[in-house]
Amino acid sequence: MAEFQVVVGDPDTGKSYQFTVEGKDANQFIGKEIGDEIEGRLVGLDGYTLLLTGGSDIIGRQLSKNIKGTAPQKILITDQSGQKTVLRSGERKRITVRGREISDQTSQINTVVSTKGKISIEATLNPTEELEE
Repeated sequence: MAEFQVVVGDPDTGKSYQFTVEGKDANQFIGKEIGDEIEGRLVGLDGYTLLLTGGSDIIGRQLSKNIKGTAPQKILITDQSGQKTVLRSGERKRITVRGREISDQTSQINTVVSTKGKISIEATLNPTEELEE
C-alpha cells in the first residue's frame, strides 16, 4: 500500500498543513499528474478542491512537470528552477528528476487550495469546544 505526505498550502493565509495519507485514499493519488485537481476529502478537508503542484520521491528527487510518466530522467538545467545551488551566468548542471505522474515511489505531494470549503482548515484541524453561555 502507498503512503504519502501531502502538504496543503493555503494561499489566503500563507500557511501550509501536512497530512499523512495511506490506504485506499492514498491509492486515489496514483496516476494523477501535476496540474490535476483532487478532492480535499482524501486528506480530510471536505468541500475543498486541491491542485497538485509538485512533490518528491523517496530519495528526494523532485517531480518535473516537463517530463511524462514516472521514471527518473537526467535533465540539463540552465536556470534557478527550484534548485538550491546557485548557477552563474552560462553555467549548466545535469540533475536527475522524476516525471510528473504520481506513483508508489512518490513520498511527498505538494498541493494548493483551489476551491475553499465551508469550514476553514484551522477549524477542521483544531475543533474548539463550544463556549458556555
